[in-house]
Amino acid sequence: MTKAAGDFKLVQPPVLSRSTVARDEPLRLDVERQKAGWPNARVVVVDEKGRTPVEWTTPPPSAFREGDAAAWDAATGTGARLKTRAARDVADAPPADAVVLGEEDGVAYWAMRGGPDLVAGDDPSEWTDLRAVGAELDALGAGLLTGAVAVLNWHDAARFCSRDGSPTVPHNAGWARRCTAEQHEEYPRTDPAIICLVHDGADQVLLARQPVWPQGRYSVLAGFVEAGESLEACVVREVGEEVGLDVTDIRYLGSQGWPFPRSLMVGFHALADPSQPLRPADGEIEEAIWVTRAEVREAMEKGDWAAQPEPGQRLVLLPGSISIARSMLESWAAQG
Repeated sequence: MTKAAGDFKLVQPPVLSRSTVARDEPLRLDVERQKAGWPNARVVVVDEKGRTPVEWTTPPPSAFREGDAAAWDAATGTGARLKTRAARDVADAPPADAVVLGEEDGVAYWAMRGGPDLVAGDDPSEWTDLRAVGAELDALGAGLLTGAVAVLNWHDAARFCSRDGSPTVPHNAGWARRCTAEQHEEYPRTDPAIICLVHDGADQVLLARQPVWPQGRYSVLAGFVEAGESLEACVVREVGEEVGLDVTDIRYLGSQGWPFPRSLMVGFHALADPSQPLRPADGEIEEAIWVTRAEVREAMEKGDWAAQPEPGQRLVLLPGSISIARSMLESWAAQG
């Protein structure tokens, strides 16, 4: 098959899609196996703000610029590791509100709500959230924390049955909730959203800015998939609604969980004609612009939080490395 004009692939996986932990459904159903493995298990403790303790094996960059692409490594991150707790120090057996995340190298990993244990010597300053540290974590930590934040967020929002309104209780090691009235079961919700890099098949990419974003901050287009809608149809609809463009040659790139609170970002790229007038959606898109590959590369070289344009140049600030949008833009910019 010949390569279509402007076709490309992701040069590295989106940072929150990296994971080495094996999700083990049989373990979720095997209470005796859970108990047997608990003494050697580890627990990811996440507070209500989504923070967990992190250890830096190498110092973070000056001013901790999120996901500095020049320093990031797909396998190891830049040197941040989750500080998990020994399960035996948490409880004698898996608590009812604990969620089993999976296993790696024979060790089971669980997630629980909690906070710094000052009696045990926890340092509150080590606690940070997924947005801040996700791009710096190794693959194990990124997978564990993404899963932990997603499923714990769901538990917080699913305390009552959607069918009869009765209280629900955790079931299947945290991967279901069962209502107390009729034993209805509900499972963690994931809301699919498309994110699409629109380009001209040559040297230009479309970037857009929401009204609430700072001046100069741009990203690619995204939107939630509606009920009964295919992913490709959503790409066509969202691009048309947000900037008034017609797109063709829609191609899948990759995906990553986005647990803020429960999305799955499904990435595509598509072609559009730069001569077609742009019509930014009122209230949703403040500005939409076509940007050259050279401008995108220059913006990446300046770092995620560069804030001053060169004389005579427009300011283009790109999304941080935790976002799949950054992976998509980096991959497009690497072509040619």
